[in-house]
Amino acid sequence: MKNKDSVIVITGAAGFISSCVVQYFNDQGLNNLILVDHFGSADKEPNWKNKKYNEVIERDSFFSWLEQTNIKIDCLIHLGARTDTTEFDYSIHEELNVKYSQDIWNYCVENKTPLVYASSAATYGNGENGYDDNHNIIEKLQPLNPYGISKNEFDKWVIAQENTPPSWTGLKFFNIYGPNEFHKGRMASVIWHAFNQITQNGEMKLFKSHNPDYKDGEQLRDFFYVKDLVKIIYWMTEEMIDSNWTIDKNGIYNLGTGKARSFYDLVLATFKGMDIEPNISFIDMPIDIRDKYQYFTEANMRKLREAGFTDEFHTLESGVDDYVRGYLSENKYY
Repeated sequence: MKNKDSVIVITGAAGFISSCVVQYFNDQGLNNLILVDHFGSADKEPNWKNKKYNEVIERDSFFSWLEQTNIKIDCLIHLGARTDTTEFDYSIHEELNVKYSQDIWNYCVENKTPLVYASSAATYGNGENGYDDNHNIIEKLQPLNPYGISKNEFDKWVIAQENTPPSWTGLKFFNIYGPNEFHKGRMASVIWHAFNQITQNGEMKLFKSHNPDYKDGEQLRDFFYVKDLVKIIYWMTEEMIDSNWTIDKNGIYNLGTGKARSFYDLVLATFKGMDIEPNISFIDMPIDIRDKYQYFTEANMRKLREAGFTDEFHTLESGVDDYVRGYLSENKYY
């Protein structure tokens, strides 16, 4: 990025993915950051407290801050969301994932501010319409839970807008894993759960398959290491701020490896990263998620490559090994 003093707003900054984005930006010499989130959670404090930034702003005060500030924002990265897929009250998701996001979009339109925002692969539902980041299928998608519905409703609203920020992208995150998810509990990645179960019991229990097309543990997901994700967000932000991002590149993009892998492979890699012999068994999937469970996801990554991103991604094995040895085993944050 030509100007290391560029002012960049990052929402959700106390959370898993955003805090990793902040660290990566710091590593590139970008410290003029404005962090937005609800900062009252003590369990999230290690994610952001030691980062370099100019200011932290409470999520509920953000728009009043925008009205009062004279600071020109060079790019807004909106990753803050309600991400709990087991929360079935749609109104909770709608408030933050749709209405709040619409307000951010409108601010960026009015102030000609480049915008990068988080969508989700949860929008694809069972994958009846495939996993292509093609705007033409967004209206047809049938997400399986209120979280996915809220993300898809915002995507639908976005592509219907005649007025847009000068540069913008929506990013459909697939199964992201990596450091700084200690606070997520039930919603943390399978690797995090596996590491803790193996540490305590010497074994890992995976969900049985309740779909005859998939064997136990062979449910397939596109697992994507957060260190690859943050490089993509930095690249997009840099292109937008340096005016290299052309209008034809605006749109919604998948963020995954492009290769589905099984939960069994994921857990094998976790055991290997811990230097422990595998010991895997299977348990019934909880009733509350059984009929809303994705058995296969795989990102079509052609669009991102055609936009110009050329870096290779971690393999499942190399990403899990880095996460387990470098962070979980050391109880370390990124």
